[in-house]
Amino acid sequence: MCLAIPGRIIEVVDVGNRLARVDVAGVQRNVNIGLLDSGGGVGPGDWVLIHVGFALSQVDEEEAEATLELLKGMGAEYEQELEELKGSLIE
Repeated sequence: MCLAIPGRIIEVVDVGNRLARVDVAGVQRNVNIGLLDSGGGVGPGDWVLIHVGFALSQVDEEEAEATLELLKGMGAEYEQELEELKGSLIE
C-alpha cells in the first residue's frame, strides 16, 4: 500500500532544486517541493502531504493532525511507510 503522509517543512535546504527538510512523525528527510510552486509555494512551518519523496499538496495543521491520527490507526501499513521514509534519502 502506498500512502501520502503529512509532514511539516522545517527549512528549504536547496532553493534551486526545490528541496526542503521535513519532519514526519519525528523522521526528518529532504523532499522535493517543486510540485507546489504554482500555487504560491510552501515554506518553513507549512504542512504538506508527501509521497515517494515529493510534496503533493499543502494541508492545514488540523487536517495534517487528523490524517496522522487516521494513519496511526492503520497500524502495520503506517509503520511500514515510516520505515520506508527512514530508509529514503534525497540529497
